[in-house]
Amino acid sequence: MILQGLKIALESLWTNKMRSFLSMLGIVIGVGAVIAIVSVGTGSTQQVTSRIADLGSNMITIYPRTPGGQWGRVSSGGSQEKFTLELADYMAIFCPSVKTVIPVKQISARLISDEVNMNATIIGTGMDYAQVNNYEVDKGIFINEEDVRDRRQVMVLGSQLAEDLFEDNDPMGQRIKMNYNGRIYTFDVIGIMKEKGGSMAGNLDDRAYIPLSVAMDRLTTHNYVDSYIAQAYSSERAATSVKELENFMIKFFDDPDQEYFRIVSQDEILDTVSSVTNTMSIMLGGIAAISLLVGGIGIMNIMLVSVTERTREIGIRKALGAKNKNILYQFLMESLSLSSIGGVIGIGFGWVAAYFLSRYGNWPMVISTISVVLAFGFALFIGIFFGLYPAMKAARMNPVDALRYE
Repeated sequence: MILQGLKIALESLWTNKMRSFLSMLGIVIGVGAVIAIVSVGTGSTQQVTSRIADLGSNMITIYPRTPGGQWGRVSSGGSQEKFTLELADYMAIFCPSVKTVIPVKQISARLISDEVNMNATIIGTGMDYAQVNNYEVDKGIFINEEDVRDRRQVMVLGSQLAEDLFEDNDPMGQRIKMNYNGRIYTFDVIGIMKEKGGSMAGNLDDRAYIPLSVAMDRLTTHNYVDSYIAQAYSSERAATSVKELENFMIKFFDDPDQEYFRIVSQDEILDTVSSVTNTMSIMLGGIAAISLLVGGIGIMNIMLVSVTERTREIGIRKALGAKNKNILYQFLMESLSLSSIGGVIGIGFGWVAAYFLSRYGNWPMVISTISVVLAFGFALFIGIFFGLYPAMKAARMNPVDALRYE
């Protein structure tokens, strides 16, 4: 009975090929759009997540804040002066889940190399900075412990900054002059970093790196830094590290409202990105699913037309002994065939669309099995739901009236 009903349904659809294709077009577009949109959302999320993970290993950044004042005046009790080297040591001691804490001093200065000069961001830091940021050296070496201890005036250049300053020349071993606050300092280039791009602290490629002791003692003469970069022992302990750092800073500043500091972790950024992309994927997927409903209405319309056209056929079948359930089953099978064939074509359309969108957006192509199953299952449901009324109308026909229909 099933095979016979399927055969009759396919023969009917083949008899009106163009009408059948136009009827299932909404299902094809809807299923394909759902699959493609979910694929784009999943692929772009994976790309952003992997890029954030590449920025550093279990990184947590602590920034100072300036608390708000009253009556239109800015508070004078700034917290940056308390961001000292000693505070970094205390955080490493009293936060057991934190592997290391790196103080960072950032200044802006003009770098001069022969006839080329340009403004650049200078980062004063220590030897662990590159390792925590997953930042690799292309040529030479990074700042080491002796450079910091002996206050050596050495500099490591980001890849873009090295290209801008020296163009086609090799920067290794060259001397660079730095104009900071009207005074000239000379630095030896000891390393060039590999291309890295953006990080939690900004673009690393257009920056220069010098020993923290030089930045603090010779350039600024300040005994405080601009921020700390903390590293958790593992990704599993990152959330615990954030809690430990928050508790420590709250007690240190006596600041339960966290007005004097701000802590940003990779997990926080990842959660925000995932939340935004998931919301966008659900919203766009919902919009795409509307076309499935439109396709269902098209199926219902064409099935009502088919019932009207085949009224005499229905009367003949009933006169030969067909029961109401046989007529109901026949037209339901036809509606289900429309939606299922459209769903299969839609899966192929969605795969092709996802492939070209991923190539255009340069993100990984990810076809979610769940999205395929849900889209195809919803298409089948649409076929049954919108085909039920025409099938019931055909099944309830009076055979005598149907035979007299012209």
